[in-house]
Amino acid sequence: MCLAVPGQLKKVTMQLDETFRIGNVSFEGIIKEVNLTLVPEAKEGDYVLVHVGAAIGIIDEEEAKRTMAVLKEMGEEI
Repeated sequence: MCLAVPGQLKKVTMQLDETFRIGNVSFEGIIKEVNLTLVPEAKEGDYVLVHVGAAIGIIDEEEAKRTMAVLKEMGEEI
């Protein structure tokens, strides 16, 4: 099973060229460094789906919040 977690791109911290970028993504206040190569159109403030340290897609804020709510709910049941 594969799980992608939504987070908000706060800042692009490194850019080697137009494609290869690294950024700080906030997961409800926890900041992690994420590879942004697969989402070259992502900009600061966007919500991205992150799987094993790489952003794999962009989603809207509402969808990000719904997904986090479901993940929290699952965590409380386990």
